[in-house]
Amino acid sequence: MPYYGYGFWDPTMIILLPAIIFTMYAQFKVSSTTAKYFRVKSASGYTGRSVAERILHANGIYDVRIEPVRGTLTDHYDPTRKVLRLSEDVFYGASVTSIAVAAHECGHALQHADGYAPLTIRGAIVPVVNFASSVSWILIFAGLFFTGNNTMLQIGILLFSATVLFQIITLPVEFNASRRALFQLEDLAIVSHEENRYSRKVLTAAAMTYVAAALTALLQLLRLVLIASNRDD
Repeated sequence: MPYYGYGFWDPTMIILLPAIIFTMYAQFKVSSTTAKYFRVKSASGYTGRSVAERILHANGIYDVRIEPVRGTLTDHYDPTRKVLRLSEDVFYGASVTSIAVAAHECGHALQHADGYAPLTIRGAIVPVVNFASSVSWILIFAGLFFTGNNTMLQIGILLFSATVLFQIITLPVEFNASRRALFQLEDLAIVSHEENRYSRKVLTAAAMTYVAAALTALLQLLRLVLIASNRDD
């Protein structure tokens, strides 16, 4: 019997409302905060690139390349290639945001060098998550619309759970990278006490986007489980 009653909108969508609201707030917060401190120049005059070099070298890391990458806040650390990629505004910029973001990405490089367990686990499940994210919704929609039993829906939900797990593991990875960044900025006297406080604001705002992603994934999983349960009834 074809599925009827749940689609892109159904009563269970209300479960996602808190995540939608929080995601909108997080996006506004990170956009406004980073923009504000992009306009605040650091007294040291360090660029994001020079900050990254100083932090890495101070911690005995010399085999990580630092490269500019196009885009806005597209900064990331690639542990497979040992490349720290900084968006051009961060790479060349000498603002508080540039310094904070560069230090945060260095935090991931430090995690990699230390064998930080959550980072290792996250990296190990990436292939599984990539497969699961590409297949899960196909099975979920097929289970909802084209079958009278829940088998495909349940398999889809199981695969989607891998995405939720990835988002949850990402939280300690990102929070820890920010803690490492703030410590390095202060310990190496790269920023003043006041600039360190501004840097904390930038990184806290950025962290909210990861919290929003995890909350959205978790509530979506709850919604799907509820739908499957109602179908069983």
